[in-house]
Amino acid sequence: MTDGRSLLGGVTTPLITAMDETGRPAASHAGDLLSALSGAGIEKLMLLGSNGEGPLLPTSVIRPFLDGVISQWRSLTGSGVITVNVTAAGTLEALERAEIAAAAGADALVMSPPIYFHHSEDEIVAHYAALAGIGLPVIAYNAPRYSNPLTRQVVDALLDLDHLVGIKDSSGDIEFLGHLVERARTRPGFAVSQGAETQLAVALELGADGIVPGIANISPGLALQLAAAHQAGEREEMQRLQALITDLTKLHAIRRGTPGVKEILAQLGLCPPYVAAPLLRSEPAEREALHEFITRHEDQLIRPTKG
Repeated sequence: MTDGRSLLGGVTTPLITAMDETGRPAASHAGDLLSALSGAGIEKLMLLGSNGEGPLLPTSVIRPFLDGVISQWRSLTGSGVITVNVTAAGTLEALERAEIAAAAGADALVMSPPIYFHHSEDEIVAHYAALAGIGLPVIAYNAPRYSNPLTRQVVDALLDLDHLVGIKDSSGDIEFLGHLVERARTRPGFAVSQGAETQLAVALELGADGIVPGIANISPGLALQLAAAHQAGEREEMQRLQALITDLTKLHAIRRGTPGVKEILAQLGLCPPYVAAPLLRSEPAEREALHEFITRHEDQLIRPTKG
């Protein structure tokens, strides 16, 4: 089975999902952003996560998007890593999404515990165990705002599943992240990544293998510089870069979540602003405020590739 560190090490961009006017995913609208991310040095993507509005998209519409984006990313990067979130309310739907992702060429699957209903720990572990037959490594995704949380007891049980190779934690609980890092070290090749954007530096210093910041959609350079500073042991530089990243997250005070990120990318000429219902596009006043945000942070933001 693939070493989890090869999947989660360094920087992974949790890609926003380019959509058409109807709110359906459209790989044909993703090319400019993919080229810009590749040009900035990004090598790893996660598709259909919370930044990618994955749980809002019915299984019936994801296949063409995955086929198209994975094909484009392979053309741009050669061996660039792509993981696909297959989180769903039920195991059967998660399996269907996993089969589609595998057929499209994903390197690994990402999955949160089931959403909507509360489940016992045994049910959550069984949900993960069911993915063993897909044949791809699986990364557990702890996003307690959206699904059942991964508890310490569940984590211990997941470490016994051979196809489970890592955990992405977006809880923002540093003590829990430290526990994940400690437990991961008991199994060779098991990786831990951090998704909480204001705690990227501290996570790396605690021993996380990588980071998955949504802000990398609009500022991949800062995320890559932070990872490089960590590798070089430059703690002061890490703190400086973390402060810049934290400042960029203030865009969510203008318009929270993916609609704000997409509006910025639209104004930069990289992606349409359309979102999946019931999300709504940014309001005109928000668009104006986001334009001012772009002006203030111009030097830190992604740009289209030349030519």
